[in-house]
Amino acid sequence: MPIVVFVLAVAVFAQGTSEFMVSGLLEQIAADVGVSLGVAGLLTSLFAAGMVLGAPVMAMVAGRLPVRYSVTAFLALFCLAHVVGAAATGFAVLLVTRVVAAVANAGFLAIVLAALPRLVGPAALGRATSVVVSGVTVACIAGVPAGTLLGQVWGWRSAFWAVAVISAAALVPVWIILNGEVREGDTSDGQARPMRREWLVLRRRSVLIAVVAGILVNAATFAGFTYLGAITTGIAGGDRWVPVVLALFGVGSFLGVMVTGRYSDRHQRRIIVAGTVLLVGVWLLAAVTAQALIGVLVMSVVAGAVAFGVGSTLIASIVQTTTPVAPRIAGALATTALNIGAVLGPVTAGTLIDRTDHPTTALWCSAAFTTAAVGVVVLGRRRRVMSPIEQVRANAR
Repeated sequence: MPIVVFVLAVAVFAQGTSEFMVSGLLEQIAADVGVSLGVAGLLTSLFAAGMVLGAPVMAMVAGRLPVRYSVTAFLALFCLAHVVGAAATGFAVLLVTRVVAAVANAGFLAIVLAALPRLVGPAALGRATSVVVSGVTVACIAGVPAGTLLGQVWGWRSAFWAVAVISAAALVPVWIILNGEVREGDTSDGQARPMRREWLVLRRRSVLIAVVAGILVNAATFAGFTYLGAITTGIAGGDRWVPVVLALFGVGSFLGVMVTGRYSDRHQRRIIVAGTVLLVGVWLLAAVTAQALIGVLVMSVVAGAVAFGVGSTLIASIVQTTTPVAPRIAGALATTALNIGAVLGPVTAGTLIDRTDHPTTALWCSAAFTTAAVGVVVLGRRRRVMSPIEQVRANAR
């Protein structure tokens, strides 16, 4: 595996830390800049919106530039946004920096994922994707708790400075190592297509199935993860176990990404089909056992492992199925699917929780999303497998 993949994973770690750590700093930020807690929540919701919209837009803007220049520019912009945010005294400026950081994050991830097939070759795409995505899982394990701790000790601005420092530390290695590492690729027919025409790849059944399944699986993941702390708090004596539960989910997600990444290049289809089916049972079991602390502790690891293992494999599948005809937007589709799921899941679960007044509803919601993903995956596989048989029968007639 080229060293640049691990360097890119460090940058993704900083970006993942930035995305999730703000939730633990909202009270401090609200008090410091003089806004209500609800208004401060815009820092997280607009970041998510910036990620969803930023990936396709930035892929179109920077897709024609050399990977070295676009990736470095996005990382530098992300770093600068955190420097300005750390020094901001007003909420409006801070809010703008979060949107800019989200767009830069989305652009960075979209370009990186699109470049992976040329960087490591198709045979190692699954493993390379798992390494890059592991930056997010490590952020959940170490980055987010560390950012929250920094905020508690030295104030929320110190967490922003820390993210800026890590991003800056990755800038020079990314610039140097990417020089000549990425082989400039093209479409399978040897002719470059206009950027707008590349979006027609969504008409392809294999691509559409991968994207929709990716959205649904990630919606399930983030629906469950977002309310995992609230579920733990609802158990007698569970308050002090919240950090442990969240850390266990992160450990599980890291293990899941690493294990499936090792085998997804050879068994991608099996992992997706079997994994989504298994994931339905995992979320159902998590919902049933959510009343007991031991159940939450165990299922946090299991759910994190299976959910992120299947999710990262679907991300690699989106890139793999899109690249032959739309190489410049392959990463944007994967990034957009991931973040649409990250928005859709918590919003849907939150709406249902408000009606039921039970945080465990989020886990049932995760099971429902995953069941829908199973339907999409199985339907796509059935169409692909049955069509030749139907053709033979038709010819026999």
